[in-house]
Amino acid sequence: MNIPYLYDAGALIAIDNNDRHMWARHSLALEDGRDIHVPAVVVSQAWRDSRRQVRLGKFLEGCRVAPVGLETAKAAGILCGKARTADIVDATVVVMAASLGAIIWTSDPDDIRDLINAQGVKPAPVIRTV
Repeated sequence: MNIPYLYDAGALIAIDNNDRHMWARHSLALEDGRDIHVPAVVVSQAWRDSRRQVRLGKFLEGCRVAPVGLETAKAAGILCGKARTADIVDATVVVMAASLGAIIWTSDPDDIRDLINAQGVKPAPVIRTV
């Protein structure tokens, strides 16, 4: 059984910057048949120019870009309140990862860890650093 991956904006930015380590991780995940999820709000955080982000666009074709529904949005807002943060994108990442049982790939492990601790879900999502 493959545990799914969920990418935050740091992972997308690494790909956009042609980070070889992130490309290798992603390629191996695809070869292993992992489900790879990206919340749509994460795409919004990383996307700036279609003409310059062709690489990122191709990368996203191998991911499941998930819309953020009402219940996820509410849960992310509640989590922001618990963690005393305003970063709804990171909170959405944590909420979605917990619901999927996914490993979070992030460039902000401390911020994500604070949100996971505030969420208090067991088992807690695993964090991997980009």
